[in-house]
Amino acid sequence: MGLKRILKDLNFSVDHKEFRKLKTEVNKFVRILDEAIKKEYEADVFLGGSFAKRTLTKSERYDADIFVRFDWKYENLSDKLEKVVIVVAKRLNLKVKKIHGSRDYFRVFGEGNLVFEIIPVVKIKKVNEARNVTDLSYFHVRYVRRKLNEKMRRELALAKRFLKAHSLYGAESYIQGFSGYGLECLIIYYKSFEKMLKELVKVPRGGRIVIDIEKHYKKKNEVFFEINESKLASPIILVDPTWKERNVLASLSTESFEKFQDVARKFLRNPSQKYFYKEIVDSQKIKKETYEGELLNIKLKTDRQEGDIAGTKMKKFSRLIERILGQYFLIVRNEFVYSGEGNFAHHYLIVKNRKKEIVKIGPPLGRIADVKRFEDSHKKTMYKEGYVCAKLDIGKSAKEFLKKWANSKEGILKMKDMGIIEMNFEE
Repeated sequence: MGLKRILKDLNFSVDHKEFRKLKTEVNKFVRILDEAIKKEYEADVFLGGSFAKRTLTKSERYDADIFVRFDWKYENLSDKLEKVVIVVAKRLNLKVKKIHGSRDYFRVFGEGNLVFEIIPVVKIKKVNEARNVTDLSYFHVRYVRRKLNEKMRRELALAKRFLKAHSLYGAESYIQGFSGYGLECLIIYYKSFEKMLKELVKVPRGGRIVIDIEKHYKKKNEVFFEINESKLASPIILVDPTWKERNVLASLSTESFEKFQDVARKFLRNPSQKYFYKEIVDSQKIKKETYEGELLNIKLKTDRQEGDIAGTKMKKFSRLIERILGQYFLIVRNEFVYSGEGNFAHHYLIVKNRKKEIVKIGPPLGRIADVKRFEDSHKKTMYKEGYVCAKLDIGKSAKEFLKKWANSKEGILKMKDMGIIEMNFEE
């Protein structure tokens, strides 16, 4: 089936009837929250996100982003908002959860699959007055609503579904993908999902592309002098249409972008609807695939808050595992899977043995006490070029090697430092 036919047959936008039903519930909650907040503070409530921009896509759960704009004079916005949110949630008999971030916000679980995300922001008149990136949300909503037409909303739904299917949607640290606002800006720029794919796959490996929708800069090279250097590492530098000193896709990693390019090329070469549906990755599926090597199914658990914090901690630890194994084993397949909820993640690896024995370099011989401790903790030691060294037997099993490391002093300390409270091996 051809590309255009595939895209024509797919529609992930929420239909008008369901959208009206959801929007009615959201508006009711916004109204009650607005009344409650105004009794306590000089503040107002506005609806943001997909509901405000009319870019809602079919999903198992619908998040309504609700921003409470406090007057500039207030500090500790999260604490002030918390008191009001708890009262409102109790009145409506709804569960509320505090989410920690650069500025704490609140998640209230509505009826069915509707969730309200309530975020405190400062009411600002100019973008350069923002104390936090969330303070810019009001300007982003206005811009997207003004620029997106009905056809582009449908294209956006395709793009969002495509990225979600490949775990590339979201600016969270454990994803480092395309943010919602960033994707909206890309569709505004390219006009269609198809053109976005075709243009972005042209970016050379290790290269960068500068996109300045509103032409804030006469020359694209000026971007590198105006935007903070720390925000220029991403492969796509997307100048915020509402604030020229901000890169909207600063959180997009090279790894995520290259994964996107790889999937996009495959889709363009051989179009199929399967690219828009998330593939379930588990040990049984990987076993069926034609990979030679040892399969590791590692289940990680953290004591950190679910969501971005938990996901980031477990993703960083999975990277550490890769580095440790990569010294002695060839990693053939590598998949980190975290749903975004809860405190568990799975790390699937297929590895091949590369070395049976390695030499670990210890402290210099002049540090007598350190040398003794090193010799006491290793069975086979020797002296080489002024250092004490140990021969480590890797063995045939990566699982056994990793278990030994996890139970070693180094492994125990690393897990504690990185907030990992369990690392289990499953079949």
